[in-house]
Amino acid sequence: MLRKLGYTAVLVGALCAPFYLYPVLLMKILCFALFACAFNLLIGFTGLLSFGHAAFFGGAAYITGYALKAWGLPFELGLVVGTAFAALMGYVIGGLAIRRQGIYFTMITLALSQMLFFVFLQAPFTGGEDGLQSIPRGKLLGIVDLTNDLTMYYVVLGIVVATFALVMRIIHSPFGQVLKAVRENEPRTTSLGYDVERYKLLAFVLSAALAGLAGSTKAVVLGFGTLTDVHWSMSGLVVLMTLVGGMGTMFGPVLGAIIIIALENKLGEFGTWLAELTSIEWFNTIGESVTMVTGLIFVICVLAFRRGIIGELAARLR
Repeated sequence: MLRKLGYTAVLVGALCAPFYLYPVLLMKILCFALFACAFNLLIGFTGLLSFGHAAFFGGAAYITGYALKAWGLPFELGLVVGTAFAALMGYVIGGLAIRRQGIYFTMITLALSQMLFFVFLQAPFTGGEDGLQSIPRGKLLGIVDLTNDLTMYYVVLGIVVATFALVMRIIHSPFGQVLKAVRENEPRTTSLGYDVERYKLLAFVLSAALAGLAGSTKAVVLGFGTLTDVHWSMSGLVVLMTLVGGMGTMFGPVLGAIIIIALENKLGEFGTWLAELTSIEWFNTIGESVTMVTGLIFVICVLAFRRGIIGELAARLR
């Protein structure tokens, strides 16, 4: 009951948020929250640490952007094409990576992801270092104009809420229970007769597809796709979001995304406010130290909140 009330309060807050905060920033947070939830499905509930999810996130952003800009596809088909590309890449990369375990699995995903990074760097349709610019938003179902930020916000919110509900359904299904068993004790799960590799591959493909949906949505919201989206640092960023919020929890990755993206976008303004308040000029440079601040937050969470913020709160409430 308490959990349902919490979800309801978060949903009501999300519905009211664009009237008080900048809608584009909120949409960016929602896209990264979706990305973190997709990643959490793999690491939090299956126990697989992928360091190549930027390939699905950024790759889908490029494919969706090109489909909307060059092919003139409608908004819905653009998202479908980007998500399908991410799922296909997930099948290929996952099929190769799941043959190994632990750090070897992680390194294979990183290596294959970096291969895709160089493909997108040299591909003619991506714009190289300049990125793919001027991606149109189009219309939803050919009727609803998405150029309005408020309208676009509620469309993105609907996508994120529906995907969050899908992830919850997956986790609480018999398939999800097998994934948890794989995470806890893979040899025993194998001895019970389950085809562990097939379950891990399916979880990898699902996670990749949802990460691709997040990247596609982000590209449409911001109107561009860049090499930053497919760089290995993006994979590190989603790992940070998941660990800070709480790996293996439902709302933890969402909270982690809110904290990290808000810091990236608002830390400079906060430093300026502190400088004006205290007359200390050094605070004006805080905005240039986002990486240092996020690293400090990560260290604090590792030392004080081993389960992440939500994980620690849940443990204390129990």
